[in-house]
Amino acid sequence: MAAILASLPPAVITGLVLAGGRAERMGGTDKGLIPYLKKPLIETALARLKGQVSTVLINANRNRTNYENYGYPVIADDNATESMPSYFGPLAGFMSGLQHCQTEYLLTVPCDSPLFPLDLGSRLSTELLRGHFDLVYARTVDSTGHRWNQAVFCLLKKTVRLSLEQFLARGERKIDRWFENVNSGSVLFENEQCFANANTPAELASLEALAYLEAKTKS
Repeated sequence: MAAILASLPPAVITGLVLAGGRAERMGGTDKGLIPYLKKPLIETALARLKGQVSTVLINANRNRTNYENYGYPVIADDNATESMPSYFGPLAGFMSGLQHCQTEYLLTVPCDSPLFPLDLGSRLSTELLRGHFDLVYARTVDSTGHRWNQAVFCLLKKTVRLSLEQFLARGERKIDRWFENVNSGSVLFENEQCFANANTPAELASLEALAYLEAKTKS
């Protein structure tokens, strides 16, 4: 019989929804509040994440009151304010999440990928435990065989905080480069559509069409 691989229980994981970006290709609109299937994108992200973790944090640099209405702590990037957001990218959101995380592990997802897997946390944590990694992220492969890092879908040990703090202090911002500095691993997910994100209105419309198609198929 094949051995059953262990995964971390949700009780030791905090979830972080990243909603702090500029959304320039969306005309600067706060992406987490854009309607998707008649509800703000943030609602879908929260619904898919909360069953995988013990509690949730929302990383947002504007419209704080709107996000606080969901009942979860809202944290901005370091030194960011409503009138002067920092927009230093996802690693700044990671840093804020690690600073406020009360559990040993942090699971991160963006607010604009409404189809991310419901077993994301369990699969990433299985690999983290198997390989004794400090950080594990998702990867996908496209129709040509090219593999893509889905780096913002990430499970981190809280102990990587110092490494990230030092990396950001050097003025570094590239997420893949930081991954090279820590003991990291990855998990290949077969369905690349699960990680599709809404960077433009056209991409958002495509995601809605895909969701309707999947719902029709299941009914």
